[in-house]
Amino acid sequence: MALKTMKYMQPRPSSIVAALYTARDLGVDVSILHGPSGCSFKHARLLEEDGMRVLTTSLADHEFIFGGQQPLEAVIEYAERTFSPRRMAVIGTCVSMIIGEDLQAAIRNAGISTPTIPVEIHAGFPENIAGVIATLEPAAALGWISKEELERQKFLLYKANEVERIRGAASKPYIEPSRGDLKHQAAERLLSLVDSGKPGVAIMNAKKETAYMFADELLALHDARPGADVTYIANLEERGLPKVVEDARRIHREMEERGVEILLCGALDEYGANGDPLGELIRSLSPDFAFVVGVPHAIPPPALEGIECISVTNGPRQVEPLREQGHRTVVVEVDLHPRTLGVRNIVESELGAVIRSMA
Repeated sequence: MALKTMKYMQPRPSSIVAALYTARDLGVDVSILHGPSGCSFKHARLLEEDGMRVLTTSLADHEFIFGGQQPLEAVIEYAERTFSPRRMAVIGTCVSMIIGEDLQAAIRNAGISTPTIPVEIHAGFPENIAGVIATLEPAAALGWISKEELERQKFLLYKANEVERIRGAASKPYIEPSRGDLKHQAAERLLSLVDSGKPGVAIMNAKKETAYMFADELLALHDARPGADVTYIANLEERGLPKVVEDARRIHREMEERGVEILLCGALDEYGANGDPLGELIRSLSPDFAFVVGVPHAIPPPALEGIECISVTNGPRQVEPLREQGHRTVVVEVDLHPRTLGVRNIVESELGAVIRSMA
């Protein structure tokens, strides 16, 4: 195969996992993966920490040939009888899609009364947003979300993908992962900029629940330098799927209670489409430096031209692109996502702890 025909040579997010996370955001209590017991194992376990039970039909090799419709119907009935859920989702896998399982028929034949959506998905899509859309569309058909919200979500998904292709971890066939700059060096530089008396901005443009930790970095700066000439901005407007709205409400309330006055710009699911509004806001404020956490690469580089930028990401493959875009200091919060699943309050970050230790 010629190299030019290959799109990516690095691991990319799975559509099946994206479907699971979307089911959680929709308020699904039980998701059933119709496939082998090991499919999406890590994320299924993590999502159980976040309150959604994840069951599997545990398809074995002989069922790859003869089908797994009866095991699926049995698991659906068991889930309703055992957990009394408000909502359920039956999510396909590569195996179930290849052998042509009828998820909707299994839901119907199981004789359940719980509102349940079939998610026809596998891991072979080039972009993981296929899993999100495959979950949202049957949810809209059952009235869980409006048609307007469905179209809004699709727009946001395409914008997020666009940002990743242009300036993110999908901008090259392969990007070397990096841990970025040392956190104590980043903290020293940030505090020296604040202590210079120059005006700055501290921006959180975070993806969904990752905001529970990224918010801490803004809090840490405020804790260390409460009277500094820094404008705090965060994408905590209350729009989106049920869990996303509740997360934004909790984080915003906690930040206010801890003394941080926040200028709102965008919602937690708008991180990919939020770059231009943030860029306009930055230009209007004319800061000398910017501290940007979450998805820094969403902000167009011209908006940060002439501004020293310290950025924080949770993607090791995002370090190189951010440096190429002119971000002087780039920090990676390792294992951030697992640590923000199932939480209901802001979680201390490694960089936040370092900033506080230097206060």
